[in-house]
Amino acid sequence: MIALRGAELLALLTSLPVCDRDAWVDELLGIESLPPDVPDLPRGSVPYLPCGVEEILALVREVPVRAEDTFVDLGSGLGRVVILAHLLSGATALGVEIQDPLVRSAQERSAALGLTGVGFVCANAAEIALDGSIFFLYAPFNGAMLTAVLGRIAEVARRRPIIVCAVDLELHDASWLQRREPARASSLVVYDSVKGISERSPSADRGSP
Repeated sequence: MIALRGAELLALLTSLPVCDRDAWVDELLGIESLPPDVPDLPRGSVPYLPCGVEEILALVREVPVRAEDTFVDLGSGLGRVVILAHLLSGATALGVEIQDPLVRSAQERSAALGLTGVGFVCANAAEIALDGSIFFLYAPFNGAMLTAVLGRIAEVARRRPIIVCAVDLELHDASWLQRREPARASSLVVYDSVKGISERSPSADRGSP
């Protein structure tokens, strides 16, 4: 059970040297060494590489992620982004990951920490129906698979205003997204769904799905 959450946890993390944050968070969450990627990943899938804590902090602060949001990480791996985003914001958080060993490990970590409002599913993000108010991609796909995943996210944007966040990934071909000007020096890029798909402003109340 983790008692430190929200603003207190954010303040502690930002007080740590940047070079120490990833290891500190993994120790806090009980995340150990990475298992090998499963063989025969679908074409367009990228082998798992964990997102840095610095990008997660930028995500939570700059979007910002709120308790009323439903946060969805596509390509969630061992769950570092999902769990930390939930702890920092209180948002309901879901991870979608195609590699079953990673999903099982993330589920075990979440259960061991006694977390509610956090879930992980083993699925191909290009093939399942999605819902949420914030979607996060840490360069998990490319090519035709990325196009298919963005199509799934666009289906959500036709129903409700959403935000899409990407790290090390430019979404040039998604004309239904409008890129925000970066608030800080970061590899995080934040997009809002635009008119014609949904009506929203960055400060609008997103509500819950």
